[in-house]
Amino acid sequence: MQTKINKRQNDFSKGPVWKCIVTQAVPLTIAQLVQLLYNVVDRIYLGHIGEGSSLALTGVGLVFPIVSLIMAFTALFGMGGIPLFSMARGGEDEEEAHKILGNSVALLLTSSVLLTIVCYILCKPILFLFGASEASYVYAEEYLKIYLLGTVFSMLSTGLNGYINAQGFPQMGMLTTVIGAVINIVLDPIFIFSLDMGVTGAALATVISQTVSAIWVIRFLTGKKALIRIRVCYIRLEKRIVKAICKLGTSNFIMQGTNCLVQVVCNTTLQTYGGDVYVGIMTVLNSVREIFGLPVSGIVNGAQPVISFNYGAKKNDRVKEGIRFNTYIGTAYTMLAWILVVTFPKFWFSLFSDDMQMMNLGIGAMKIYFFGFVFMALQFAGQSTFQALGDAKHAVFFSLLRKAIIVVPLTIVLPLAGLGVSGVFLAEPISNVIGGLACFLTMRRTVYKRL
Repeated sequence: MQTKINKRQNDFSKGPVWKCIVTQAVPLTIAQLVQLLYNVVDRIYLGHIGEGSSLALTGVGLVFPIVSLIMAFTALFGMGGIPLFSMARGGEDEEEAHKILGNSVALLLTSSVLLTIVCYILCKPILFLFGASEASYVYAEEYLKIYLLGTVFSMLSTGLNGYINAQGFPQMGMLTTVIGAVINIVLDPIFIFSLDMGVTGAALATVISQTVSAIWVIRFLTGKKALIRIRVCYIRLEKRIVKAICKLGTSNFIMQGTNCLVQVVCNTTLQTYGGDVYVGIMTVLNSVREIFGLPVSGIVNGAQPVISFNYGAKKNDRVKEGIRFNTYIGTAYTMLAWILVVTFPKFWFSLFSDDMQMMNLGIGAMKIYFFGFVFMALQFAGQSTFQALGDAKHAVFFSLLRKAIIVVPLTIVLPLAGLGVSGVFLAEPISNVIGGLACFLTMRRTVYKRL
């Protein structure tokens, strides 16, 4: 009886579309905000530890590409299955939904173990390849070797949490990250300052919090409240489903994977033209961008299961309504965010560092980096629509276009053209404008024609 009630309550084909999206998006955004604290709270504390804070911040920044790579595989095997899972639910095919969930679990477990082993073995050459100097390597290695211990838990908690949200339980999904992040926030100052563990303490706090989050997700998805549960009999790789998950998850993988590529190219170029201090500045800019990108990301991610469900239920008018809502809200928000950044750059920078040299150099870089941020709303709206409707071809292409095809070459070419470190920061707004417009206009032309 309870299951039938839950199905009626979580039927995204009923009620105003905007309300369905907001109901999903608000707790999901809160969850992502808390998830963000996993990442940025370490940087905030390390940026204020006093002597050596700038190098500690740079060291953590050097680990970003590896974290992005881990998240890329999480997105491939986790998020890649969620639209398929939602469409199966919309089509009332519970057997298929169980199989998709089981395959995601198997893929996440296998890949997390392999990534941990490879990164441990190749730790030193990878960090130097990613732009480490002799001074910053010490901090990067110290953080990475502890962080890798939590890879399995990180991938399971993040990769499977979307299956909770896709079943219409966004509050439970929110608690996954809230619980872990609260633990991380509490443990960070204790380990970093009280126990004087520095970078090691920051990494250890993150691992403990990720472990608790993973336990929470697995407990819910194996419990009675879940509509579709993890069952041991379905945790096996089935070629047809693995292929479908990987096909649709490739766009997510490329988005995260190109983040890794961009971070590597940016770090190595900045190390060449500016040294460790500019690698630290990029760490701060990435952190601020994560903060401001979060709400619009929460909206489109909250809309994705709603759009997928209605597409599976053949409710095309509701699909269009969801796309319009994403676009209008996202554009208004990113315009406001851009104004706040360029008006108060010193405030945002000071959240992550009290190093005056870094701040004085970084404020100008921040104004360049965030110019044209509003066009990210168009990228998000177009990209999420392609993913929600299972259009892997377009989703993959536009993931590649903005970063691999535009940002990476510009990051290398613009400094050579005489712009120096400013060229590295200028590559981002150029890609936002070109990539965002191209993605959104193509989505309007192709998706609306299909609907």
